[in-house]
Parts: sequence; C-alpha cells; structure tokens
Amino acid sequence: MKQMIAGATLLAFLFTGLSLKAQPDRWQQRVKYTMDVKMNVENHRFTGKQRLEYTNNSPDTLYKVFYHLYWNAFQPNSMMDMRSRELGKTVLPNGRADWDGRVRDRIANLKPDEIGYQKVLSLKRDGRALQYKVVETILEVTLDKPILPHATTVFDMDFEAQVPVQIRRSGRNNAEGVDYSMSQWYPKMCEYDYEGWHPTFYVAREFYGVWGDYDVTITIDKRFVIGGTGYLQNPNQVGHGYETPGAQVTRPAGSNLVWHFVAPNVHDFVWAADPDYKHITQRVDGFTAHFFYIENEATQDTWPQFAKMVPAAYAFIKAHYGAYPYKQYSFIQGGDGGMEYPMATLIMGNGKLNGLYGVAMHEWMHSWYQGMMGTNESLYPWMDEGFTTFAEDNVTFNTIDSLKGEGAHAGTYNGYFALVRSGLEEPMSTPSDYFSTNYAYSLNAYPKGAVFLEQLGYVIGAKARDKGLLNYYADWRFKHPNVNDFMRVMEKASGLQLDWYRMFFVNTLKHVDYSIDSVYDKDGKAVVRLRRIGEMPMPIDLVLTATNGVQVMHYIPLSLMFGEKPQEDDSMKRITHEWWAWTHPTYEIQLDIPVSEISSLEIDPSQRMADIDRKNNVYKP
Repeated sequence: MKQMIAGATLLAFLFTGLSLKAQPDRWQQRVKYTMDVKMNVENHRFTGKQRLEYTNNSPDTLYKVFYHLYWNAFQPNSMMDMRSRELGKTVLPNGRADWDGRVRDRIANLKPDEIGYQKVLSLKRDGRALQYKVVETILEVTLDKPILPHATTVFDMDFEAQVPVQIRRSGRNNAEGVDYSMSQWYPKMCEYDYEGWHPTFYVAREFYGVWGDYDVTITIDKRFVIGGTGYLQNPNQVGHGYETPGAQVTRPAGSNLVWHFVAPNVHDFVWAADPDYKHITQRVDGFTAHFFYIENEATQDTWPQFAKMVPAAYAFIKAHYGAYPYKQYSFIQGGDGGMEYPMATLIMGNGKLNGLYGVAMHEWMHSWYQGMMGTNESLYPWMDEGFTTFAEDNVTFNTIDSLKGEGAHAGTYNGYFALVRSGLEEPMSTPSDYFSTNYAYSLNAYPKGAVFLEQLGYVIGAKARDKGLLNYYADWRFKHPNVNDFMRVMEKASGLQLDWYRMFFVNTLKHVDYSIDSVYDKDGKAVVRLRRIGEMPMPIDLVLTATNGVQVMHYIPLSLMFGEKPQEDDSMKRITHEWWAWTHPTYEIQLDIPVSEISSLEIDPSQRMADIDRKNNVYKP
C-alpha cells in the first residue's frame, strides 16, 4: 500500500513537470473507494455497496472513525433547516432578511418523498461488524480494534439513499430542469489531519476531504447521460459522446446501462444525469474539456461558444496559477448556481455567455484552490473562495475585452467596503458555519479574501506575489495547506516579514485608513505629513506630480516588514524613505520642491491598498 501511495503522489507531481525537490513534508491520510450503485429513477432512490481502503499515515493510533452523511441535512428540523430559518430572522441594513435564498425555509416543507437521506445498512471492518451511531449528518464509528500508525484497513458498507428535491448543491429536478445533481451523494470518510478529526456537520457550506482513488460503477436507466468526476472506462458500451472516434457503440440489452468511472488522486466524486444532456468536447492543452447541457434557445449558442473560449482561458491560468494535472475536466449544467468538485463542476447554464463564462471560470479555479490545495474550507473559506475569486477576476479581465474597464478587482474592493460599512464584518478567521450572518460570510470569504491577495501585491509587489502563487501551487498541492503555510511561501518569494499582514487582515477587524494630513513649506521645501487613521498599518506609496508633469514615487516601508518591495513602476523615479514605525500615527517627508510646484499628491494611486476612505488620499493645492 505504501508503494501505491508513493506512486500515486509522484504521478500527480509528474503531471505538471515541476520539480519535486524542496517540497514541504506533511503526512496525509489516504483512501481508496470502490463503489457500486444502482439508481431507480422512478422513486429517486439508489442502493450502494462501498469498499473503502483506509491508510492511516499519521503518527497517531485511531480508536474511532467518522463518515459524512450529507443528505440527512435535507430533512425538516435538521441543523441546516434550523440554521437557515434562524438566520432568516435577521434583518440586514438594506432591509432584507438574511436568508440563503436557495434554502430559506424550503427544507421545513419537504414531504417524505422529497427529503434526502443516507442510511447505512451494514458496516464491517476487515469482515467484522462494527457499532456505529448516526448523529444527523455524521456517522460515528467505534472501532473494535484501533488503527495503528501507518496501517491499512478495509471498511465494507451497504447503504441506501433518497435524492432530495434540489435545494442546495445536490438533488433532483433543479430550476433548469436537470434531473439529478449528485454531489455529496455517498457516505464519505471525514478527514483526519495534524489537527485531529474533522467531523463537520453539514449546516451550510464548505467541505474538506481525504485524497485518494475512486472506482465508481453506476447503473441507471439507459436513457440518461452522465457527466462527472473521473475517466469513463467503458466508453464504447456507453456512447453518448464518450465513444472512441470511429468506434461502433454496442450497448447491452435491457433497460439499464452501466457506467464505470475511475478517478485518481481526488478528494471527492460528483456526477449528474439527465436524458436530455447534449455532450460536446473541446481539446485543450494537455487535456479534454467536456460540456454537458440541456440544449434549448438559451443554451444552443452559448455553450458551444463557451467551449471555444476555454483554451485561451487555460493558457492564462496555466501561466499564472500552474498546470491542470488531470486529463479531463467537465463543465456540467446542474446544481444551484455553481459548485466545484474534482475534475468537474455543476453550474446553472441558461444565462448569457459572459455570465456563464464568469461562473465557469470561478468554479474551474476551485480546481486549484479547493481541488488541489484542499484547504479546510470549513476553517479557512477565504483561502478557497477568496483566492478563487481573485483568479476568476484576473482570468475574465484578461480574456474578455468587454470586461476591461475600471480594473479587474474593482468589484471585490467594493464588496469589501460594503461589508465594512454594514457593521456586520467579522474576522476572516471565523469558521464558515459560525458567521453570524450569511451576508458577513459571503463578503468575507469572496471579496475580502480576493482583496487579501490583491493588496498583498501592493505590499510585496505584484511580481513577488505572482511568483509566490506559482510556488504555492508547486509546494502545497495535495497537502492541505493552512494560512501560515501560505504566508511562509510569500515570505520566501518576497524576502519580507508578513506575519503582521496575516494577523491584522485575517484575525482582526482593524482597517486601513491613511490620509494626507497637511502640506506646508519649510525652508523653501514642501513637507508632507501623512496620518494613519485606521488601526491597520501599511507601507505607503505616495506619488508626487509636479506642475511640470514629472512624477516621483515616494515609498515608505513599514517597520514590521524588515525590508522593502522592489520598484514596480519604472516610468517614474522612486525615492525610498526610512521605515514608518507602526506605533506612530504620523510621518513626515520633505520634498525637493516647494508647495507652489506641487500639482498633486496621492496615496496609492494604484488603489490596491484597501483604504476604507480614499477621499483623503489626494492633495491638490
């Protein structure tokens, strides 16, 4: 088993041709799922057999294991139901209730044939029956014998499930008519890492999983077309656009069809099915993109056009965030908006082309920050959603001319500033399910998380930040990095100390707010006094524009950085001043011209610093 694990890990790295030297060493648990499910499309239920080989690569002895039973959330009075109804009682500053609009009170009104459930019928370990307890969306299993460090054991499970009416991510008959969006559909082993077990209840959002290999066989009515995670092993028996070019499709007799998928080195498996799916493909650099959609007036042109846009998008993604390591990716119409999974995404698909493209790029970028990094989203949602939003902004801005305007990240900054103004902001270190409002979660995880990265480019320089993102991909994929791991990568890329940046922006509610306090002459030279109004300190870019049109960058490092960022704009001279101590609210610099020769002064004209009041950043005589 150890040889298999090492080989799989090595193969994953060789996919991209990146060097293996100097990689961080962090143990990972390992799983190998073999599942056989039989779907009844008449009553929306299926039975399943699951064999799970589990390898304990940790130094710890395990006395329990935990599984996720996600679909048990879709029952009246569940934690998800109650949490949604309670948050709906909160009235936001805009006068709206703080619902998740997709959930609201819909779970409370589900009938018995509409709910979701996952029932474990039997569970054995190495042939011996085990005792277990269902705690709503978590299965707690007491082991008859502990799993020793570096040991492998086998769990065999029989289970049955009912597909819920589509409410959140999973379900049947979504708003666009897709019959089955099959995410979180199987009992899934919880992650055990250096922080211990993570039996996180399915209350609202975000996931965490163990990397491994999946071998999944699905038997379903032969009218249905399936798209999802993994490589189809019997394409010439299935057809539906999977068949080898020129091959004759030979389907077995009977009303059902068996689909056999294999997925290597992933932490989840999703599939969707509909009898009306149209399946097209697009060859991209090193892999094939698959597209599954219901063809109608809204989709017949947009999805084929979208498919043709993917190669250019990937060229940008590969250069800036790293290579996609698998040989296939599927964009599938389904779900409730957009939801990422390894090797596939479920997205709503009836919108206009730019909207479809933007959602698809966001979900695809999750393949990097959720699919490959595998950060614990329940603890660090912004490290996935925020980083993905940052990358999505860059991809769409650089590949769609009509989106070029005030800047790639203007919308994310506006979202963050709205959060600050609302008074509902909470620290980004808040676990995703523990935010007091859906509003605060959404704007913290997405816009503020994206601002974290763009503003980091202001602090250390965009080139160092971009180099760090590629190093982060090379060093930490398939290893569940945390925020400190990321910051260490950025410190190495920049040569600067950055612990202060993480602590202020992630762990506190201190904000950036600087102003040009006063400008006056002294001995024939202008003196500029800057003031830190907010409690978060930052280095300062101050651009002087003289009346003769000449511009000079006056750069003030922050004491906490123990260094300075490289010059970014070669079009103007840069003068570097002594560092500004974070304890001091004011700082003065002397210019080499009098006030009368100043046309303007501006703090951070690039507007990458998340200054919550930019009105006082500009001085004009």
